[in-house]
Amino acid sequence: MSETKVAFETKIVIAVREDLATWQKLNVTAFLASGLAAAIPDCIGQAYTDAAGRRYTALCGQPILVFAGTLDDLRRTHDRAVAQGLTVAPYVTAMFATGHDAANRAVFAEGDAMAQHWAGLGLHGGRKVVDKAVKGLKLHP
Repeated sequence: MSETKVAFETKIVIAVREDLATWQKLNVTAFLASGLAAAIPDCIGQAYTDAAGRRYTALCGQPILVFAGTLDDLRRTHDRAVAQGLTVAPYVTAMFATGHDAANRAVFAEGDAMAQHWAGLGLHGGRKVVDKAVKGLKLHP
């Protein structure tokens, strides 16, 4: 099987707060990835089929990089992303205490728009623009 390297024009990044519990980081990453997939349906590839002919769901067709940083890092990343017009998927810490989508949206709307208590952000846009937005963050270990 040959592998062809593909250069994508866009980039998908998930940035999570480094001080969250492992389960919280995984939860945030899953929610943010689903939000980006919903906002950018073209990022979804084709369905998978195994050697026995069983069909599986499609996945995102390009890599998703996961970064980690402090609350201040995420606030700076958010500000850059918004200023550059990137697609942003939001997750704030108050959402951990809710149990459904409507409650998540309510606690998000109640937060200080200029100083959200970010748990994570999902970003999508042009590669160079996304790179500028996440400058200073490190790949999640």
